[in-house]
Amino acid sequence: MKSLRMSYLVAGLGGVGFFAMSVLLLGVWPGRVLEEETRRTSPKNPLALTVSEKRGRQIYAREGCAYCHTQQIRQLDADTVRFGKSTAVWETQFDYPHLWGTRRIGPDLSREGSLHSEDWQLTHLYSPQAVVPDSVMPAFPALFDGAPDRPLQGARDVVTYLAGLGYARALAEPEIALKKTSGPPANGDDAYAHNCAGCHGPHGEGDGPAAAGLSPKPANLVEHEYTEAHVITVLERGIRGSSMQAWRGLPHHDIAHTVRGFYRPVREPAPPPAIRDLGKQVYADHCAQCHGENGDGKGSAAPEVRMAPTDFTSERPTPAETLRALRQGVAGTPMAPWNTKLSEAELSAVAYYVRGFYR
Repeated sequence: MKSLRMSYLVAGLGGVGFFAMSVLLLGVWPGRVLEEETRRTSPKNPLALTVSEKRGRQIYAREGCAYCHTQQIRQLDADTVRFGKSTAVWETQFDYPHLWGTRRIGPDLSREGSLHSEDWQLTHLYSPQAVVPDSVMPAFPALFDGAPDRPLQGARDVVTYLAGLGYARALAEPEIALKKTSGPPANGDDAYAHNCAGCHGPHGEGDGPAAAGLSPKPANLVEHEYTEAHVITVLERGIRGSSMQAWRGLPHHDIAHTVRGFYRPVREPAPPPAIRDLGKQVYADHCAQCHGENGDGKGSAAPEVRMAPTDFTSERPTPAETLRALRQGVAGTPMAPWNTKLSEAELSAVAYYVRGFYR
């Protein structure tokens, strides 16, 4: 009997000891390691969440976004090529409770702040399938007043929170653009249909279901001739000041082939010398300060405008599209209408002239 009681005592003490050791090894010790790693690697003054970001984070948690989206980029090529640098410990030091997520149904959002514009985010929240046709994400119309361009405060707070994800890391360690280096081959038409058609439309006419909520509107690919290098650069870097994001991990060359195939060449006569001379003078007087003397988008005023001026050496609109932009401007961009300052002859002349920069 005494030996039985002793065995119970030993077993009980062993169980308590094992439990205490488990707490120390699986709870206390990892916590200390994380605290030390955070202290060692964190910037001196890491950015805390703003009031709006805190409200947006609460809505993000309330709506269950972490059930499908992660906020932890693993140290795997599959993650870093698509999403950027792997998540550092100090990036989540203000997160409580954490919203790391595990299922990865949707894309990781750790670097979301550098990818999409506000109007894209709002349109995506209002109707995800309008932007990404194959998306399984539910819509959140309750955060809007009936349209993607009429967000309520909750929608603005969520977008503000998303815009801040990765911002502190970008300030501490600027991101270097990554190109696709591995992965299965993909068809450009399929990649376009799954990732681009929501904005640019199934036939490249800029009339996708998401276009109504975006400013500036998506490019009409039928009306623009692009060099392959230009399309690939846009896919790798996005377009500053627009909703066109950088697309990591996609077959850039294949998509460029699809995009360039939408253009419909227009036969046009060569302008007479007098028209070309007039266009050259009008361009030098009114256009070169933004678009550059050589039409490469590197004018003296280019760094000061919100959206980079068009580089006419790698992009050539049709004559009709060029005239439309000159007469009406381009909404959502610094390109203003010129029909009140230039005569119809001057508009036509400079429209022909700028198309001559294309290489």
